[in-house]
Amino acid sequence: MSRLISLAVLILDVVVILDILKSNKDTEKKILWIIAVIFLPLIGPILYYVIGKK
Repeated sequence: MSRLISLAVLILDVVVILDILKSNKDTEKKILWIIAVIFLPLIGPILYYVIGKK
């Protein structure tokens, strides 16, 4: 069961990182959001969609 959750988190992180890369944000902001998603795998994507994506 934990493997399934880990796989779901990994897929979510990859989707969010691709969305960040496709956005029109400055390069510095993209890098900061990607770092946040990598180091905060569960909270990072939520923060990006709540705060970072407009």
